[in-house]
Amino acid sequence: MGLFEKKYCDFCGSKIGLLGNRKLEDGNMCKQCASKLSPWFSERRHSTKADIRGQLEYREENSRKAAMFHTTRSIGRHTKLLLDEDAHRFTVTSASSVADANPDILDYSQITGCDLDIEESRTELKRKGPDGKMISYAPPKYEYSYNFFVTIQVNNPYFDDMRYSLSNGYIKTGEKPVNAASGAWQVKPNYINANQRLNDYYEYLKMGSEIKRTVDRMRAEGRKEASSSPAPNKPVKCPNCGAIVVPDSRGCCEYCGGII
Repeated sequence: MGLFEKKYCDFCGSKIGLLGNRKLEDGNMCKQCASKLSPWFSERRHSTKADIRGQLEYREENSRKAAMFHTTRSIGRHTKLLLDEDAHRFTVTSASSVADANPDILDYSQITGCDLDIEESRTELKRKGPDGKMISYAPPKYEYSYNFFVTIQVNNPYFDDMRYSLSNGYIKTGEKPVNAASGAWQVKPNYINANQRLNDYYEYLKMGSEIKRTVDRMRAEGRKEASSSPAPNKPVKCPNCGAIVVPDSRGCCEYCGGII
């Protein structure tokens, strides 16, 4: 096959432009079809056409769940953890409309864990020297910044975790490092400081701790619900993701949550 030979999408059949190909292990995919995949999915280049077809079917079923999703609780400023507490489902998205964005909708029972991480970065501060060039202070001075990450581990056939920045990037706090135990973001609820950037820092600590407690509770509720379900009859092949599973009490797949 020539380097510049025309390529066509193996899913919609459209012609793929010079820079529009999304290569698969055994085929090609256009940008439009690739945009339909889960935003948490990262193994496209190592996936076969059959793998991708299965995921596109899963995503189509997910769109129906997104349309029915009713947000009863929201945690976050930018990317948010949204809960549908009546249906025991959740999603993570920065979109204003769940139905339009079609973020992955998961059941509480698919949660396997939740981690919190704080990444510290520092930038050296410099001053202008006699010749106009920027030089270091003696001793060196630094400005510190922090990024707050939430990782929700899940049982899903196409991704294992949902990791996102709670702060939507780094928060600058000043010239002194701020210490907070990673994974235990506890802070006094009424913390107030004259430095607004430090207030933002502690606000994200509180927010992360709230998410951790909420996800742990959701996981416990999902496990309790699963354990109290009556014994199923026999395993079947899920029409949405292709997994061989036993339908849960609601007749849904334990991996993708789709209706069987």
